[in-house]
Amino acid sequence: MAERSHLDAFKDVLSGAARSMARDAEVEVGFTADAPHMSGKQIKVPTPGRNLPRDQVAIARGFADANTLKLRHHNPKIHGSALPAEAVARAVYDAVEQARVEAIGSRQMEGVRENLNHALEMRLKSDPIIRARNRDEVPLSTAIALKVRERLTGQPAPEAARDGMDMVDQWIEDKAGPDLDALGLALDDQRAFQKLATAMLEHLELVDADSPPEPTDEQGEEDGEDQEQQQDEGDQGEEQTGDSDAQTEARAEQQSGESEDGDSEYSEEFDADSDAGADDMGEEGMMPVRPNRPMSDLPPGFDYTAFTTKHDEIVFATDLCDEDELTRLRGFLDQQLVSLQGAVTKLANRLQRRLMAQQSRSWDFDQEEGMLDAARLARIIIDPTRSLSYKIERDTEFRDTVVTLLIDNSGSMRGRPISIAAISADIMARTLERCGVKTEILGFTTRAWKGGQSREDWLAAGRPPLPGRLNDLRHIVYKKADEPWRRARKNLGLMMREGLLKENIDGEALLWAHNRLIGRTEERRILMVISDGAPVDDSTLSVNSGTYLERHLRQVIEWIENRSPVQLVAIGIGHDVTRYYKRAVTIMDAEQLGGTMVEQLAGLFDED
Repeated sequence: MAERSHLDAFKDVLSGAARSMARDAEVEVGFTADAPHMSGKQIKVPTPGRNLPRDQVAIARGFADANTLKLRHHNPKIHGSALPAEAVARAVYDAVEQARVEAIGSRQMEGVRENLNHALEMRLKSDPIIRARNRDEVPLSTAIALKVRERLTGQPAPEAARDGMDMVDQWIEDKAGPDLDALGLALDDQRAFQKLATAMLEHLELVDADSPPEPTDEQGEEDGEDQEQQQDEGDQGEEQTGDSDAQTEARAEQQSGESEDGDSEYSEEFDADSDAGADDMGEEGMMPVRPNRPMSDLPPGFDYTAFTTKHDEIVFATDLCDEDELTRLRGFLDQQLVSLQGAVTKLANRLQRRLMAQQSRSWDFDQEEGMLDAARLARIIIDPTRSLSYKIERDTEFRDTVVTLLIDNSGSMRGRPISIAAISADIMARTLERCGVKTEILGFTTRAWKGGQSREDWLAAGRPPLPGRLNDLRHIVYKKADEPWRRARKNLGLMMREGLLKENIDGEALLWAHNRLIGRTEERRILMVISDGAPVDDSTLSVNSGTYLERHLRQVIEWIENRSPVQLVAIGIGHDVTRYYKRAVTIMDAEQLGGTMVEQLAGLFDED
């Protein structure tokens, strides 16, 4: 029998400790190379090195403890009953609840306290609070969670967040100081704590005092349903893809922090930008933050570079997933399509009617070849000696069009937004194909979290300063423009794959999609970008300026909009992309995406 490794032994220790802390024999801890997360009672934590370095062990323990405490002390039904509708308020509401459950563990167990602190320090490395230059750039979810943590445990904010906290500390104290003091009195009573937290949101002017909480499906549940049953439902949601979309959405809202495919992410406490989780049903433990910074001019001579491009890849969806897995993922996507197909398909049909109305269809009749002219078949019956008559449709300028849908495949799109994006792209591709408009569907992300082989090369080179982009790009082709929809339909299921969505470098992705369009022969070329925020790659931003990727994105957009024949339009999900693009629209709910895509495309065609 092979000797068990130290990693296996460590995993057993983590699982045993989690089961003991959660008081649940079914809790299991495992390792992942992707973002730490929780699926049902399966907790995934960052994989430590083979030699179990002390700091990596502490971080793994911290993520395990945070999720275990949530299993033990958090009731998703109570939490969902007062969930705010506004994105910023919801992010703060979730973060304060996570701070509560972690404070319970910190106050009871010194070892847990140290583990949670290590996990916090790791999360703050990718949080915009450490790069904030003014109060508007400080994410409220992070700042208020740190204030709650300080009140409940007596621990000040970590050094990395001090500058950011100083910008908003007095404002928070003036608005909600008494509320923060009162939270400690209800630490062990989630319902009472929730009422105090809701009052604090009102005093911070994040919600209106008379605004009702966001409606959930909890009212249809049996009153006797306890917390364990709800957690089991979340687990079953991942295994039984036959659940209806409405049930899936209900579970996502009830289990705050749970993504569409059943994954409950580690602690929304230090959510990136406070708007970032508007439609995300939960934030990943290593989720790239999505800051919305104010408009600033490009500095003279700004020159964007990449440390190395040899690890970048442009891949087809079929290269990342085998046929059976693509079929399974497409099946999962189709189940979600059922509940949305009616509304989105109506909009797509409206687009089709508008586009077809613009086509000046004309035919040449009495041709010797082409399409059989059924209207003249009667002549053959009357006079069998007549030859068959054919017709040929004349080419129209309208048909000379290609549309590229460029979809953000970053981690913050996880859950409902990426599902809606995939569904909308699927329906749009079918609709445009019926109208004779070719459609290409592309996605962009990175191959790794926090740098990949590019970062390893940089470290091996001695960490030269200002290396430029420092992660491995992954650009994905879901459907080529000349490829029929029926051949590519399975590929869109890849967006549902666990671990695909990582970080995002928008500027280079935009150039890649633009250059593919420039190589086309069609006269009208349209590029539609679907994203939910600014470009973020922690590895790059940690060794360059905090706005390095954003400045490059602005530079690329300015060049395309002013010098390229490509028509550029953008749709932002939960983030104001109008500050980047001239032609853009921002939606706060992913459910609006299908209709917005239709209207934006129809608007472009109407102009022409």
